[in-house]
Amino acid sequence: TQILKSLSQYSIEDKKIIGSEANRAKGIIVNEIEKRKKSLKKVLLDEKMHKEKLDYSPSFYFPFSKGSFHPVVQTIKNISSVFKLLGFSVVEGPEIETDWYNFEALNIPESHPSRDTQDTFYIEGMKNLLRTHTSPVQIHVMEKQNPPVKVIVPGRVYRNEASDASHSSTFHQIEGFEVDENISFVDLKAVLINFIHKFFDSELSVRFRPSHFQFTEPSAEVDIQCFFCKGGGCRICKNSGWIETLGCGMVHPDVLKAVNYDSEKYTGYAFGMGVERITMLKYGIDDIRLLYENDLRFLKQF
Repeated sequence: TQILKSLSQYSIEDKKIIGSEANRAKGIIVNEIEKRKKSLKKVLLDEKMHKEKLDYSPSFYFPFSKGSFHPVVQTIKNISSVFKLLGFSVVEGPEIETDWYNFEALNIPESHPSRDTQDTFYIEGMKNLLRTHTSPVQIHVMEKQNPPVKVIVPGRVYRNEASDASHSSTFHQIEGFEVDENISFVDLKAVLINFIHKFFDSELSVRFRPSHFQFTEPSAEVDIQCFFCKGGGCRICKNSGWIETLGCGMVHPDVLKAVNYDSEKYTGYAFGMGVERITMLKYGIDDIRLLYENDLRFLKQF
């Protein structure tokens, strides 16, 4: 600034040279000063924040209750937690499927009753469909991964059914399967009995009844001792002392062949359960529709 003020004593040519250099020097100095100011401000702010202890807890009374998981979501989380302890990984898959993944690859031919349009929601000229079970993910996983495979698949499924106390057109399933060398029905029983005891937190009696599923052979239904009457017979178990819980079986060789697994070398088991049904059993709910009416008086109980 002093140099610029003293320019009057110089010649015109000198003024141009000196003025230009002085302005350039001034710009550099001002710029450095601004940088230093910002740096000092940041240092001071950091010191202040380091010294201050902030209390993030609410300073006022909040009269409303905290949010919580929907009982179906909570059941999925609890089931998944148990199977994770048993060495399973959790995967998900598409809800819109092709005929191949939903039926053909699972040994369900075109003539099978479950292929009836009355049971399945078809879209786009019947080329695609809304999956009727979570089992198609089993095929997706095995196509991408060589044995050993040990996975559970939670997800939403769709059936063209009328809604009543025990049925809904949209509900949730959890599929599980393991494929490796020397897998037997003994392994399947051990896993499911372990799961039932851990999930229901009780040493309930468990029985396996012969059944039929197109993608497993042999197949079984799994019943647990009614925990409402302890096997004595009541309204919940229809006086049988047992409650049907899930379906299972050994993976059919044709399913293994569909994903190019060597069915002579590898065997596996699979199981599936309705999440809403498990939720209803655990919490004593007698109508599936209660889970989807969004009635807070009901949901706040869980």
